[in-house]
Amino acid sequence: MSINLTKGQKVSLAKRDGGSLSVVRMGLGWDAVKKRGLFGSKSQQIDLDASALLFDARGDLVDAVWFRQLRSQDGSVQHTGDNQTGAGDGDDETILVDLARLPAGITQIAFVVSSFTGQDFSQIENAFCRLVDQTTGDELARFVLSGSGQHNAQIMAKVGRGDGGGWTMTAIGAVATGRTFQELLPATAAHI
Repeated sequence: MSINLTKGQKVSLAKRDGGSLSVVRMGLGWDAVKKRGLFGSKSQQIDLDASALLFDARGDLVDAVWFRQLRSQDGSVQHTGDNQTGAGDGDDETILVDLARLPAGITQIAFVVSSFTGQDFSQIENAFCRLVDQTTGDELARFVLSGSGQHNAQIMAKVGRGDGGGWTMTAIGAVATGRTFQELLPATAAHI
């Protein structure tokens, strides 16, 4: 059973049977708002990009997985590819995280989304991020990205190691401005 997260809410990612997760998939989905004109509706292309930023206990960026680097240096995090239009139903971009293979020094992973083409979120609808147990296909948590606004990026959520070694997901939902994860790094660091 999935949990719909609200901004700031934290949820444990322990399995219902008490076991621990091994591989999770972060999915990002969106649709472009159709522009209405004199001759009907017209679709626009909006290229949202999902990125995973890996941080150590000091809050320093160790690695980043995004459309220009589809795998982390150690191979534990993998982006499945860049969707440049948001076309189709379901997850438009996905990032797989092998929690069991993550180096012990990685304590948090922040997931950010940015509009590479620069449109703001007032031109995007049905945007969400979700975390799925890759082994079972069960959706663990879903965060509906706060709708329209003049921002073109959002720090969506973070996954962090808990005190007992388990993992938790925290919905952040902070609006930001930037086309790539590098431009979002200062805003993201404030939530780590």
